[in-house]
Amino acid sequence: MARFKKKKSAPTADPDGKKEPFAEVPDVQAPETEAQTPPTEPPISSAESNEKNRKLNRLFWMRVVLAVIAGAAATLIFDDIEGEERRWASIAFMIIVFFGTILVAKNMRMQLPPSDRKKIVTQAIGSYVFLYLFTWIVTYTLANAGSVSSGINVS
Repeated sequence: MARFKKKKSAPTADPDGKKEPFAEVPDVQAPETEAQTPPTEPPISSAESNEKNRKLNRLFWMRVVLAVIAGAAATLIFDDIEGEERRWASIAFMIIVFFGTILVAKNMRMQLPPSDRKKIVTQAIGSYVFLYLFTWIVTYTLANAGSVSSGINVS
């Protein structure tokens, strides 16, 4: 947010007798209340940072692989269910598997600063959802391709 400095001195007279609306005032230091507070988090060493990044990368790839496996498994697990129930059961399965990855991530004991605590949940969530849905749709389409007529009459 921009700070606007108030002019401290009164307008001065010009040699021609005119008054200037504002006179030049040297820069004034900000009061103590506006000074930046020191960071409350201790500085992170490069070894701790590398360890944190390695664990976050492992969490990312674990979620990507689980999304592909769970998406393909959903086709086989929910094959007997018909209609809307199949869709909702698969989405519930996707959410349950994702919560499982959150529990695994918490057991990885990542030393994250308080500002990065939400990374355990948000790391690869978009990739997880879209890869799960993509794999589920593709495997369902391939599994049921022979049972549906194409609608094209080639005679």
